Amino acid sequence: MRALDLTLLTDLYELTMMQGYFKNPTDQVVVFDAFYRQNPCDGGYAIAAGLEQVIEYIRDLHFSPDDVEYLRGLNLFDDDFLEYLRGFHFTGDIYAIPEGTVVFPREPLLKVVAPVMEAQLVETAILNIINHQSLIATKASRVVYAAKGDGIMEFGLRRAQGPDAGIYGARAAVIGGCVGTSNVLTGKMFDVPVKGTHAHSWIMSFPDEYTAFKNLCKSVSQNACLLLVDTYDVLDSGVPNAIRVFKEMKEKDPNFHGYGIRIDSGDLAYLSKKASEMLEAAGFGDAIISASSDLDEYLIDSLKAQGATINSWGVGTNLITSKDCPAFGGVYKLAAIKDKDDEDFVPKIKLSENTEKITNPGNKTIYRIYDKVTGKIRADLICMVDETFDESKDMIIFDPIETWKKTKIKGDTYTLRELLVPIFQKGLCVYTSPSVMEMQAICKKEQETLWPETRRLVNPQKVYVDLSDKLYKVKSQLLEEMSMKALDLQ
Repeated sequence: MRALDLTLLTDLYELTMMQGYFKNPTDQVVVFDAFYRQNPCDGGYAIAAGLEQVIEYIRDLHFSPDDVEYLRGLNLFDDDFLEYLRGFHFTGDIYAIPEGTVVFPREPLLKVVAPVMEAQLVETAILNIINHQSLIATKASRVVYAAKGDGIMEFGLRRAQGPDAGIYGARAAVIGGCVGTSNVLTGKMFDVPVKGTHAHSWIMSFPDEYTAFKNLCKSVSQNACLLLVDTYDVLDSGVPNAIRVFKEMKEKDPNFHGYGIRIDSGDLAYLSKKASEMLEAAGFGDAIISASSDLDEYLIDSLKAQGATINSWGVGTNLITSKDCPAFGGVYKLAAIKDKDDEDFVPKIKLSENTEKITNPGNKTIYRIYDKVTGKIRADLICMVDETFDESKDMIIFDPIETWKKTKIKGDTYTLRELLVPIFQKGLCVYTSPSVMEMQAICKKEQETLWPETRRLVNPQKVYVDLSDKLYKVKSQLLEEMSMKALDLQ
C-alpha cells in the first residue's frame, strides 16, 4: 500500500478542468491557499500536520502508462491531453507552516504558487493529507492536555477507517503528544515508540487469572509487565492476583520494575482509587495504573477532577477517529493570478452570502505576534508577501469583521515570526522534514505559547487572526467592486 501511486488520488473534476485549460492555452500562474475556517472540537487552536506526506506526494507526482490508459478508457479525455499528461510533473513553488505548529482559522496552512493546471491537480490530495493528520494531531493534543502530564498511548488501529488512517493517524497522534502507539507499522515507518499490554483473551486462555499473569510477566521484558485486571473482577480477583505475581517477580529479581495494572471497564475513578490503596498497602505504590475504555479528553478531565489515581491512559476509538469531530474542514481557494511574465499578482476573491466563506485575496504570508516578556501569542497577522514591519514601532491590529475592535501593541514589546516557509522552489524540494519525535517536541513548545484560556477544553478564548491594513484595503476594494457590478446587473 505504501508503494501506491497517488497521482490519481484526485477528484475527477480536477482532471476535466486541466483538460479545459489545456484546450484553452494559458501561461497563467496562480496562488492557491489551503486553510480551514473553524477549529476542530470547538477548540481554541489546531495543530498543523501531514506536510511530510504532501512532500512525498508532490515528489512522486507523475502519470504512469497505466494511469494514462485508465483515463483513456473513461472516454472523457482527448488524445493530445493524455499525451501531455505522460510528461507531467510539478514545477511550481509551495510554502507551508511546519508540522507541529499551532495554527488558527483562515490563515493559509499551505500555499501553492504554480501554473494553473499544476496547482489545480494537487488540490484534492493536499487537502486529504493535511485535513486528516491535522485533525488527529489536534485531537491528540487535547487529550494530552487533559491528562496533565500523564502518558497517553494511542491504540486505535483496529477502529481506524482503514490502514492508511491507522498508520498516519498514529503518526499525527504522536506529533500531538502521545508517548507511543500500539501500531507496529507506524513505529517502524516513523521511528516512534510502540507500546502495549495484552488482551482479555490471554487471561481466558489459561486455567486461572493468576497463571495467566505469571506467564505473561515471565515472557515479556522486565519493564513491560502491565496486567489487565478486569477480565473477571478488578478488586476481588484482578488486583490481588497482580500483587501476588509482582511479589514473586520481586523476590526473584529485586530490580523488577515498570510493572502495573490496566483497567478497561467499570467505574474507573472508584476502581483506580481502590486499586491504588491495595497496591500501596502491598508495597507497590509505584505501580502504573493505566486505564482505557472509550476515553477522550472530556472523560479524562472528569476522572482527574474525581481524584482518579490513573497515571497512564490508553485512548483508541475517540482519538484515531476524532469521533466527536470527524472532519477538519480545510479548503483550497484561488487567491491570486498573473500571466507568467508579469511581476505582480492580481488578487482574486470568492464571495458568499456566508461572511465566513468570503476568502482573503492576494499572494499572502503570515506573521505571528508574540509578547516579548511572556513569549505568548498576541495575535496572527495575515498580510501581503511584500509587507515588512518594524518591531520597534507601535502596531495597531483590528478585527477584520468588527473593525472597530482595535488593539495597540507598543513597539519593543513584541516579536514577529513568519510562519510560512519554502517547501518547493521551481519544482524542487528545499525543505527537510524533522523526525516525528522532533515534531512532537516542536508541538509541545508551540502549545506553551498559548495562553491557558485558549487551551481550555470548553469555551476557549479564541486567538485573534487579523489582516494587515494593506490586505484589508485590497479585500474591501474587491468587495466594493463586486457589489457595484451586481448592482449594474439588476
